[in-house]
Amino acid sequence: MKDILITGGNGFLGQRLARELLRRSEAGWKTGHKPPDRIVLIDVARPQTGMADPRVRFAIGDAADPQFVRETLSNNTDGIFHLAAVVSSAAEANFDLGMRVNLDGTRTLLEACRRLPRPPRLVFASSLAVFGPPLPEVVTDATTPTPQSSYGAQKLIGELLVADFTRKRFVDGRVVRLPTVSIRPGKPNAAASSFASSILREPLNGQETVCPVEPDTALWLISPRFAVDCLLHAFDLPSQKIDARRPINLPGFTVTVGEMIAALERTAGAAALKRIRWQPDPRVGAIVGTWPARFETARAESLGFPRDERGFDGNIADYLNEEGIELS
Repeated sequence: MKDILITGGNGFLGQRLARELLRRSEAGWKTGHKPPDRIVLIDVARPQTGMADPRVRFAIGDAADPQFVRETLSNNTDGIFHLAAVVSSAAEANFDLGMRVNLDGTRTLLEACRRLPRPPRLVFASSLAVFGPPLPEVVTDATTPTPQSSYGAQKLIGELLVADFTRKRFVDGRVVRLPTVSIRPGKPNAAASSFASSILREPLNGQETVCPVEPDTALWLISPRFAVDCLLHAFDLPSQKIDARRPINLPGFTVTVGEMIAALERTAGAAALKRIRWQPDPRVGAIVGTWPARFETARAESLGFPRDERGFDGNIADYLNEEGIELS
């Protein structure tokens, strides 16, 4: 393998994915692929702290700009992780921006791939937001997507584009529907699901936060570590193992906000709970309320995707370890 590109490469998952690619290259690439010669991180801005590694290059520009994308891809591009997106609440509040980045950006990338001499392997990060009411009690691989947000609709259209470009052999595409990722480091973002990290992250760092949903709100979650493992597993899958149904519902686990708070108390004590202010936000609740919280993911598991069996306590333990936080 020569070059791997990561759109949204300066974001949380993009940075983590790049670090794991570098680590696996050093540890020995155990798949049928050769380790990448170069990792290209595509984003609108360079991170304040980048990876000082000669194999990493930053391509700063607009991922929806056809000229920029064509110039960034090259004949050495063998793999792409397409993570760049305007997140849920932001896409709902600014329809034009969401359409431009989430839809036009995906089409622009696929068209650039179409011009390459060899179809690159492409992993498209989709979302459980492609589903919406009416929903069965448990979403299965046969459940029809009915998005109830602009973000969900844009992701679903992206899925269809990846499938068709794969059918035409312009790319070797695979689509993974990510559960809500928690606990994310850093600061809150414009995603409707941002609270799923901030209600834990901020109290663990001694800061106050607001929970915009009720304690009985149920979520389908995945830890950052397992999210990256699943992205890499999707990339490593032989093409012949994936049928014409490109989208794959990734394994996760169901947890209520109340259960997340209980895990916080077990870890950090009752004092951490006092840093949470309960203030329902109808706008956030309306978006999150359309998302499914229970999945049956037999297809993903048959394809070897890892499942996190630790529950939410494991997510908290990972976060504390990775951020170097020691609780008194």
